[in-house]
Amino acid sequence: MFTLLHRVAWGAGQAGALVALALWGLTGCVSGPALPVPMGEASPTTLTPVRPAGTGTGTGAAGSTVNTGNRRDLVTSSDESDTARRARIRTELAGAYFSQGQFITALDEVKRALSVDPDHVPALNLRGLVYANMGEFALAEESFRAALGLRPADADTLHNYGWFLCQQRRFVPARQQFEAAMAVPQYREGARTLLAAGICEARAGELQAAQIILQRSFDQEPGNPATVFNLADVLRRRGELERAFLYLQRLNQTPELVSPETLWLSIRIQHRRNLAASVEELGALLRTRFPKSREAAAYDQGQFDE
Repeated sequence: MFTLLHRVAWGAGQAGALVALALWGLTGCVSGPALPVPMGEASPTTLTPVRPAGTGTGTGAAGSTVNTGNRRDLVTSSDESDTARRARIRTELAGAYFSQGQFITALDEVKRALSVDPDHVPALNLRGLVYANMGEFALAEESFRAALGLRPADADTLHNYGWFLCQQRRFVPARQQFEAAMAVPQYREGARTLLAAGICEARAGELQAAQIILQRSFDQEPGNPATVFNLADVLRRRGELERAFLYLQRLNQTPELVSPETLWLSIRIQHRRNLAASVEELGALLRTRFPKSREAAAYDQGQFDE
């Protein structure tokens, strides 16, 4: 949920169509990774989260049960106490402020939610996101740990804590959090967690593992442009240039998805393949569509490998 996606996010921002994607778009939390596409050989782009926080557990409504007489039923709104409802509403409001980059206001609403219910896991999870975006990393980690202390199998918190650790370059514990999230029964956001995990492996320099994980994410959610882009970038870094270019064509041939980042990565791939005509064609499109972008400036300066 940091900013794998949108507006103001921790550690980055993203322009173009890719900004509309969410890595942290998880049940019960504000979603998001969004980092700028590397101009050189940096790790692949990620996106960021933006859905208002709620009461999800990471497994959906079917993931929780309540005892009713002599049998077990699925939890529904009728089972929500007044305290839980008030905390949920405050947390949802905080999530809305968070998605708009209003972190102080979001934090105030989170505090109000926790004053109603100190053990409200979605509020603790969201508090971790807010603090992370504010650069208060110790407080962020404390919040994630508090949420997991109350609900160790909360997939939303595991996902967000994993991304937080990845941003801190603590790759081994980040991997453990992602794996734990994926192991939660009936978890419905597995493709996005795989995307975050794949990006994290790429940042760690584990490109083979990154490719395998991102391919799994793509197989589950082939329409996610963030997955397509990051998979293409990993393939490029591994030297599988033709495959990387074919994946990028999925984005560049869709008007609402083409961006300076997707065009620039395609240009760099074709430059490495010594396909001058393709480079010129894509370069002309980059100049026409996004003349003031940093990617267009890099193209004009011939900074293909920087």
